[in-house]
Amino acid sequence: MAKLYFSYSAMNAGKSTILLQAAHNYEERGMKTKLFTAFVDSRYGVGRISSRIGLAADAETFTGDTDLFTRIKDLLAQGNIDCILVDEAQFLSEAQVWQLARVADDLGVPVMCYGLRSDFQGQLFPGSAALLAVAEDLREIRTICFCGRKATMNLRIGADGKAVTEGEQVLIGGEESYISVCRKHWVTKETKVQGKAEAA
Repeated sequence: MAKLYFSYSAMNAGKSTILLQAAHNYEERGMKTKLFTAFVDSRYGVGRISSRIGLAADAETFTGDTDLFTRIKDLLAQGNIDCILVDEAQFLSEAQVWQLARVADDLGVPVMCYGLRSDFQGQLFPGSAALLAVAEDLREIRTICFCGRKATMNLRIGADGKAVTEGEQVLIGGEESYISVCRKHWVTKETKVQGKAEAA
């Protein structure tokens, strides 16, 4: 039976790398995958999934208006797909998460979603909240804080390397804009700048 999977983590834990490896594993066995990513994240080009270690692949984009169930059903009418992989899943709407659940339940295709659990203010993204509620299989991808503890939070940083505590929920960026920290350092808003911890 096909399932809806959600693999989540803080920033820079290797979510895209794991997604691309999963796609490679399917393809190596002669199976077909379809990759999706959020249109809003164009850091590496629109419709491009790229990892920090150099792996990359093209993907179809989704916006808040995309009906993913209908789109995937149309793709299946053109040929077999063995797995759907979704990057930046935090940007899915609640309705789209239910559409992906229907892909697994009604179309029999496993759906593997990868994304952030929470934003820089410690709030769940709408897509992540829905996936945590709906997905059968939840997997945490671990990374570490600069102190060596498990990082579970995302700290937004400014050009000066200090924590930013206000702003829009979505600010597309990578290591220049966010660091993964443990809850303790997220609360204290400490960052590691040039080899030492500094309070924001």
